[in-house]
Amino acid sequence: MAKFVLAGKADCPHYAKAELLADRLQRSLPDFKIHKISILPHDWQKWLEATCNRNGWKHEKSPLVWRELVDQGGKGMLLGDFSDFLEHCQDYYSITSDMPTDSMLVVAAENLETKMNIIAEEQRVLNLIEPLHIWITSALNPTCNFLIPNLLSAEVFPHVSAISLHLLDLEGNEKGLQGLRMATEDLALHLLHQVTIHTDLDQAFQEADVILLLDEWWSDDSDEEQRKKKVKGMSDRYIEYGQLIDRRANKEVKVIVSADSFANLRCSLLLDNARSVDSHQFVTMATQLENEAKAIIAKKLKVRISDIKDVIVWGNISGSFYIDLQWTKVFNYDGAIKGPAFFSQPALKLLHERFSRTVDLYSSWDVYPKSRQPFPSSRKWLEAEFQDLARCRRAASKSFRAASMSAADGILTVLTAWNCSSDAVLSVGVLCQGDYNLPDGIVLSLPVNFTSGKWGVLSEAAIGDELKERLWFSSRELMQEKELGSEVLCMDGYK
Repeated sequence: MAKFVLAGKADCPHYAKAELLADRLQRSLPDFKIHKISILPHDWQKWLEATCNRNGWKHEKSPLVWRELVDQGGKGMLLGDFSDFLEHCQDYYSITSDMPTDSMLVVAAENLETKMNIIAEEQRVLNLIEPLHIWITSALNPTCNFLIPNLLSAEVFPHVSAISLHLLDLEGNEKGLQGLRMATEDLALHLLHQVTIHTDLDQAFQEADVILLLDEWWSDDSDEEQRKKKVKGMSDRYIEYGQLIDRRANKEVKVIVSADSFANLRCSLLLDNARSVDSHQFVTMATQLENEAKAIIAKKLKVRISDIKDVIVWGNISGSFYIDLQWTKVFNYDGAIKGPAFFSQPALKLLHERFSRTVDLYSSWDVYPKSRQPFPSSRKWLEAEFQDLARCRRAASKSFRAASMSAADGILTVLTAWNCSSDAVLSVGVLCQGDYNLPDGIVLSLPVNFTSGKWGVLSEAAIGDELKERLWFSSRELMQEKELGSEVLCMDGYK
């Protein structure tokens, strides 16, 4: 079988002449197949360069004709332009074309009109679909590789029929984004409507229904000037993000701030600059800390990590935080009391029972010194060593950039609860509005429940004097971060 591909500008007379010659051959020869690609005039040069680069060809004008070597499984064999195609037809099939110039021009005009009508019809059909618009910033962040395959699913968005995914990366190259787009399209996800890529803010957050912010500012230096530069860069960007969200996004947009550095501050900057969007539409995640705490408790109680539920993280996610187990439940614990799969026991009770027996403690975490020491009381362990272990695990995962998988899982967990409701207790950074008598206007990690697409702070959680002091310390820490950002911007003359 001879399969040829004929591509050209929609208004090119020589493309029209080659098209009619190919149609004549296809009618006359049962084994001759032709595939036509009509390109709009203003798109032709870019398409031609991309096609030639991909195949290693050199060609400069319309049309472009090549033969697909379908039987041999090789790449296409370039024939050339109309003259080369005509010569090939004369030599192999003894067929030529004597189409006059006037007819060529008429057919070329008809081709262009037909192409425009097809595009208009495709656009009309697209306009009938109302997809959910999801924007992801820093899309070349490794988190995206774990996130995208599970994000566009009915489990996360149960009442959505189509999703348009917008990949934004201001530092990334367009080639990398093109690769990510093709990889996403190759997944053939049922809800995926289209993927667009962006390397600037010209269209950022247009019609956004969900915004996932993965921007990261890793910093291992203690130099104050370097810290100020990072704070300024982050503040500049998130002020602009907030303003764009305010102008362009859907007013019911769900905004999730992920990654590790300056998490609470970044969420606060968005809130300050997106005044027309309800503050309940913005959260920052503490799920990575929750998961690290669950892993430590699971190891201690010899259960699976998935058997630990409802860990609370209070405070500054990127700074001084406190992990609280007052609501934490443990399932499938191998103890004196057992029950069905839905039966759980309080983690504090099980830990107290375990610590009441005097044994030697050997730390099994590589990030923690393996020194031999007697068990402390459960309260002392929870207040000191447990908190330190969580911080050590956090530092280790940050150093090896292993947080990407955890961040993706956290985003999916929060979005699923937000869209589907959940009785689970999740810790997210939200704007304080008088909750627990904490200062207003500060973004702190608090325990929340998601119900009917809204979150509400868990008012039943108990806060003692010691925890209240910790939270006030976190509040002062965040105020200082915010003041540092404002100071740096003022020194730089930011308007």
